[in-house]
Amino acid sequence: MLRFRRCTIMLLIAAGPILGCAAAEAPADNAAAAVFAADSAWAAAAAAGDLDASVAALAPDGIMFPPGAPPVIGRSAARQFMQEAMAIPSFSVRWQSDTVVVAESGELAYAIGRSRYTFPDSGGGVDTMYAKAVSVWRRDSDGTWRAVLDIWNESPALMEPILPVAR
Repeated sequence: MLRFRRCTIMLLIAAGPILGCAAAEAPADNAAAAVFAADSAWAAAAAAGDLDASVAALAPDGIMFPPGAPPVIGRSAARQFMQEAMAIPSFSVRWQSDTVVVAESGELAYAIGRSRYTFPDSGGGVDTMYAKAVSVWRRDSDGTWRAVLDIWNESPALMEPILPVAR
């Protein structure tokens, strides 16, 4: 009987970290889902030309790094940048984040994705640019996830996720 108790206690001690890890995954999974939702809402707002919702997705101290241009720092500069882009005839943007990784703290995350932009070409037609992107997200004190860094650069058309889809 004593041996059974010792084995049971040893099993519980050994299983504790495993069970603890399983329990710890739920908040990270919830955070990843929340970042995916915030990112998808931002993408939908940008695709629809909704300037206010697009700007609101960025943290007040957020920074955007557009290709071939200086950094866009803060919401005011981001509003101007986005407003100018959205005013360009035939401009459009679509993106999809495929992977979100949440920091152990649950306060920061990054998303990796693909995007497509259209804009006028020099001959009066429409040109398409594909890009790869990384955005860094921070959870505000009210629980809202906002992008603090957003960088993208030109890439060949990426039909498949850059990393395996992890949601």
